[in-house]
Amino acid sequence: MPHKLPDGLPRVKCSPKTGAVLWWGDPFDGTVGMGETPISGDYSRGVAVVKPREDKLSLMPLCGVACHNGTFPPPPKDKNPRALTMHQDVVPDALNLQHGRGAIWCLDCHHPTTRNKLIDNFGKPISFNEPQKLCGKCHGPIYRDWRDGIHGKRIGEWASNGKKRWFVCTECHNPHDVQQGDRNSGFAQLEPERAPELPKGLKSADHERRDEHSATPSGEAGLLERLTRWLQRITAMARPDPVLPVPRAHATEAGRGEARLSSAPAVAPRDGNRVAGIPDQTLGVKR
Repeated sequence: MPHKLPDGLPRVKCSPKTGAVLWWGDPFDGTVGMGETPISGDYSRGVAVVKPREDKLSLMPLCGVACHNGTFPPPPKDKNPRALTMHQDVVPDALNLQHGRGAIWCLDCHHPTTRNKLIDNFGKPISFNEPQKLCGKCHGPIYRDWRDGIHGKRIGEWASNGKKRWFVCTECHNPHDVQQGDRNSGFAQLEPERAPELPKGLKSADHERRDEHSATPSGEAGLLERLTRWLQRITAMARPDPVLPVPRAHATEAGRGEARLSSAPAVAPRDGNRVAGIPDQTLGVKR
């Protein structure tokens, strides 16, 4: 049975069959409606929800009040790149922004006067909860695939008109370091997690043995290989031994005679059949 735990702790569920404790969660916890979108996508047939991100940004309430309040610091006169004296923990080198290959700068994405908002192509503000509107300015094909469900991630109900929790762009990509320098990768490099614990009673992971191509053979392929070897052994045991001519005596040039091959009476083979046109020969010795 599911149990509601205090906030901040994961939910668990106990299996009545195995006694195992499983983690579970509601995909719609803490979600809100996606809001208005510039272009209708397949979410028009269902309910699309997202997790708001503005409450995760600790400095968001201060951006447009304490620092960027329209007078201090003064609004920039243009969008030409310049070195930043703040936010170096987010963008270490503003003159070498790892996004856009030098074609964009901070104010192409952030509103110049209302810094707790993003900006679209018409100078209108965009909420940080809807970064897909900003990313779609440059990444049109990716934005289209995201709307159609090809790019990105969704969880929730399977039905096309069901409720789904959508993941927005900045939940997977770091917009300030999307190129990752020499890696030129859209995803931040992650540290791999440790291997999972073996199931109870299992001493090793030999059942996951990999072949020389580093791929785990399927059960069907392994069974076929064993059957092939078994048939080869059965065929080798059933094959008759070949009848070879055996020397009866040793001939020398010292008067003990000379060896020669002569025709011998036909001898029926073991299976009672004889191949036509092939006479048997034995080794005879002339004294």
